[in-house]
Amino acid sequence: MAVFAADNGIRSLLDPENAITHWSEFDTGGHFPAMETPGPLVTDVREFFRSLR
Repeated sequence: MAVFAADNGIRSLLDPENAITHWSEFDTGGHFPAMETPGPLVTDVREFFRSLR
C-alpha cells in the first residue's frame, strides 16, 4: 500500500491490525501519483516486487 500526501490517517481505517506487509507513506503526491510523483511511486513498486523474488 502506498499512501500519498492527501491521505493522512488512512492506515487506521484500512489496516487496524497492522496486517498489510508493505506500507509506504509519502509527503508529496496526491490522487494521481503516477502523474504527480512518478519517481517515488516507481521506486516503491520496485521495492515491493523485489521482496517477492
